[in-house]
Amino acid sequence: MLKISGWMVAGLMTVAGVAGAQTSSPKVPAAAPLQMESLDAASKADPFPAVNPKFFTAATPTVDTVNSFLKALWGFDPNRMWRVEAIQTTQAPNVSKVVVFVSERGATAKVQNTAFFVLPDGAHALAGDTVVAFGPTPFAATRKMLQERADGPTRGAASKDFMLVEFADLQCPHCKEAQSTMEQLVKDFPNARVVYQSYPLVDIHPFAFKAAAYGVCVAKQKNDAYPAYAAAVYDSQAALTPETGDQTLKDAVTKAGLDATAIDACASTQATKDTVNASIKLAQDAGVDQTPTLAVNGRVLAISQIPYDTLKTLVAFQASLDGVTGATGPGTSTFKVPTLSK
Repeated sequence: MLKISGWMVAGLMTVAGVAGAQTSSPKVPAAAPLQMESLDAASKADPFPAVNPKFFTAATPTVDTVNSFLKALWGFDPNRMWRVEAIQTTQAPNVSKVVVFVSERGATAKVQNTAFFVLPDGAHALAGDTVVAFGPTPFAATRKMLQERADGPTRGAASKDFMLVEFADLQCPHCKEAQSTMEQLVKDFPNARVVYQSYPLVDIHPFAFKAAAYGVCVAKQKNDAYPAYAAAVYDSQAALTPETGDQTLKDAVTKAGLDATAIDACASTQATKDTVNASIKLAQDAGVDQTPTLAVNGRVLAISQIPYDTLKTLVAFQASLDGVTGATGPGTSTFKVPTLSK
């Protein structure tokens, strides 16, 4: 199966995301991850069939638009290449079928093909049973939404031009494991604005909502106290039980240097509960379906499934696509946008 930033197409699989039901556990890919880049003059051989004009019967989207879309998804890996081989009309009015051939570089690499459908509005595509944003900048709308609505505790830069938004659940074991990754991202990308956005999975973690509500009040009183509070909760996840959960959260507040009684009173207010619910709604609107998830300028990534070096590469690549200057992390090469052609 091919996943294109959280959606599936028959063929291969990328590391860009995983679709499915809400869960705190990372989903295991059915096949080894593949990431793809465009065919350009630097490739040592052209493994693809020659383009035949008879397979381009639809007026939209253009090859340039499809290539820009695929570059945004796959362009971070210089070992991959593709070619658009068909953009065809279908029986459905104004619905176009796009066929793409993909391959790794190398003499023994195999060429495979995949297809998706571009819907009449030109702004969405259908792959499998999932509708996703389509176009030259497929993550732009989510990026704008997060710039406007992400209101959790922050670290790093004040500017919203380069935002890393972590959606996490304080009772989620995999979120706890991901904190070392988040800490490294903070170090590697000091000019990023890192936002913690609560996404308590209340169906499986009964104390997650209250922990999130405490977090809202901690950040409201002192933004810089939030990391210490969150770390204390993560360290005491096993104690988030009906018998000891309330005291565990209060102890976490105390470790963060704040008044536990005042935070408890704040967390019980309707205004605080509304803030947590708004954060849940934001996660859902952004297409987040598991924790932990990281949105890099709107690009949603299931970070538990991505090796750190690849994640760092993706972060730097997305920043480069968005014109963010000085966003290349240590040990990460500066990206050059590949030349794309039919």
